[in-house]
Amino acid sequence: MTPTRLAAVAAPVVFEPDYIASLTELFEEKLVFNKLLGLKVTSVQAERVAARIVMRPELVGHYAHNQVHGGVISAALDALGGLAVMAAIGARHLDETPAQRLQRFSKLGTIDLRIDYLRPGISKHFDLHAEVLRLGSRVASTRMAFHGADGKLLAVGSAAYIVS
Repeated sequence: MTPTRLAAVAAPVVFEPDYIASLTELFEEKLVFNKLLGLKVTSVQAERVAARIVMRPELVGHYAHNQVHGGVISAALDALGGLAVMAAIGARHLDETPAQRLQRFSKLGTIDLRIDYLRPGISKHFDLHAEVLRLGSRVASTRMAFHGADGKLLAVGSAAYIVS
């Protein structure tokens, strides 16, 4: 690569540990429905986030198969898509303090959500991933995935969020 090309390659965003801790606390504890679902953040990067849900009786939708309720899948993917947007917004405003960046999320809201259920949600735990496809000044678009413990893809989603 020429020196000009090297300068064009952006360095990866590294969030402060305090920011990650505050964002995780907001997502897991202060958003009470996420706490009810048992969503636990496993990774936060500017371009991708991940979380896990451990299966428990309160999440069963089909008692005969111990299958997770479709509403759990939908709500969890929606929440994780929102977290991905939060991370992307945080990365865009690294010049602000972590507290200032966290304040930006008060205006975040889902404006469109689509979930495709691909297989029955039967597993001991579920791993979720979300990424931002586009972060505009008013709307963000995301793509999400819901996997079983064996890595099988159980559901996918896409969503749009208002960010301003």
